[in-house]
Amino acid sequence: MESLIKFVEEEFVSKKEFPKFSAGDTITVYYEIKEGEKTRTQFFKGVVIQRRGSGSTETFTIRKMSGTVGVERIFPLNMPALQKIEVNKKGKVRRARIFYFRGLTGKKARIKEIRG
Repeated sequence: MESLIKFVEEEFVSKKEFPKFSAGDTITVYYEIKEGEKTRTQFFKGVVIQRRGSGSTETFTIRKMSGTVGVERIFPLNMPALQKIEVNKKGKVRRARIFYFRGLTGKKARIKEIRG
């Protein structure tokens, strides 16, 4: 049964090529928004908190600060409205899911950058 599901995903789900990114990276996601008959591109820039799932069900969560309020958004990786992903900074973190990042403020909320 699992092999059948994998086969259908590989054959019929359209894959887009995105750069490699992981938790701790700062990325900008460009996605399309439909308002009535008009469409426009909006971007969401923030730190990746987690990547989860595999294949066509893979998602990633981004967190940004909007004023003093933290805003998180979950994006499916194969969402048709997703246009492109830019990796702005590679972050050095020790774990795959950095939920502790939610509780940090100010200078403690900085993530060390990997130069390379």
